[in-house]
Amino acid sequence: MFVLVFTVSTALVLLMRTSFDLCDRHFKDNESLSRLTAQVSSNASPLDFMNSKLVLMVSHELSLSGGPLLMMELAFLLRGAGANVVWITNQKAVEDGVVYSLEHKMLHRGVQVFSAKGQEAIDTALKADLVILNTAVAGKWLDAVLKEDVPHVLPKVLWWIHEMRGHYFKLEYVKHLPFVAGAMIDSHVTAEYWKNRTHERLGIKMPQTYVVHLGNSKELMNMAEDIVAKQILREHVRESLGVRNDDILFAIINSVSRGKGQDLFLRAFYQSLELIQERKLQLPSLHAVVVGSDMNAQTKFETELRNFVKEKNIQNYVHFINKTLTVAPYLAAIDVLVQNSQARGECFGRITIEAMAFQLPVLGTAAGGTTEIVVNGSTGLLHPAGKEGVAPLAENMVKLAMNIQNRLMLGKKGYERVRERFMEQHMAQRIAFVLKEVLQRAKGRRQS
Repeated sequence: MFVLVFTVSTALVLLMRTSFDLCDRHFKDNESLSRLTAQVSSNASPLDFMNSKLVLMVSHELSLSGGPLLMMELAFLLRGAGANVVWITNQKAVEDGVVYSLEHKMLHRGVQVFSAKGQEAIDTALKADLVILNTAVAGKWLDAVLKEDVPHVLPKVLWWIHEMRGHYFKLEYVKHLPFVAGAMIDSHVTAEYWKNRTHERLGIKMPQTYVVHLGNSKELMNMAEDIVAKQILREHVRESLGVRNDDILFAIINSVSRGKGQDLFLRAFYQSLELIQERKLQLPSLHAVVVGSDMNAQTKFETELRNFVKEKNIQNYVHFINKTLTVAPYLAAIDVLVQNSQARGECFGRITIEAMAFQLPVLGTAAGGTTEIVVNGSTGLLHPAGKEGVAPLAENMVKLAMNIQNRLMLGKKGYERVRERFMEQHMAQRIAFVLKEVLQRAKGRRQS
């Protein structure tokens, strides 16, 4: 028993280093592709050229949401290459335990954490070789803090954008966008959306833009490929949820909000139970797992979700899990991931490639970056966003519940796609390519 508990605890500790991601540039000519291929074949770290460079990273917030976590992962990659990295959080919650924990995680990894305001922040921005702004909202920091020094900093700014929502298209956020050294965006769909909307709505032009597909970390892949660890985690999590080994678990792993589509996921899940009953199918029990709740501060939306579960009397089949950095145990425990982001979908969706690394099929909305990850019918099944997607999602859930071989085949193909496109080495090579170009452009602007 001691050995078992120790093994589970060790696995969970290892999983605290979650995978984040970066990049995939849209190369437009064979010369660029040849340069990238030559870099990939090299044994040297692709980010070695960042050694001793000073990088200032400005994030709109520090939380368990995708943007800040991705920025942190980039900070650790740059620290690993010998760069001096300084972190600034523009909008910091007062006495927030999550902020405290994440800041100490960065300090432990050698990332300096400064106040967003004051002379120290200004001096760092002026001295830095590279300034990375995280999300469109972080643009407000430029005028608020740098003021008359903004023109001196813009030529060395790389703006990393993750947003797909229309309310981010405000001139007060992005008015300096045309003058920065470059923009990085997580998917081709999002990049095209920003290009069109900034021109049509704001009358401004995007700078040189790089598409940044994400990649799984080595730690995540090691856990996903460790059969023994996965089995231990699967049994541990399922026991904690009170489900059997042969029950079929569909999970949605996102912060709980209407844009992530947990409400429509639960409606589809309920419909799938009705379909099974109507068709008199003999199947193991189906369960829905919602990872990303906030037990301490339930929102109106989450209250709606829980009321729906009670109204339909499916409390024994729906499990709410609090938001966590440690998603890998749940990926080990479930059978299918549902990526149900609504409207224009996810900008990319890191959890999607993490699930595929665990050889899980993905049921995703046919929108946003998900369409650049999931191959419909090969690595998963896509359904429309919105209410019209509820019935197709329910049918797809029943389809996968009925056929374990299909689930395994989709999962295997997804894993192969991750190994081919969405690994840390792909990320490191491509982010290096982007940083080299941005630094060269910044150097040219300073000289002129």
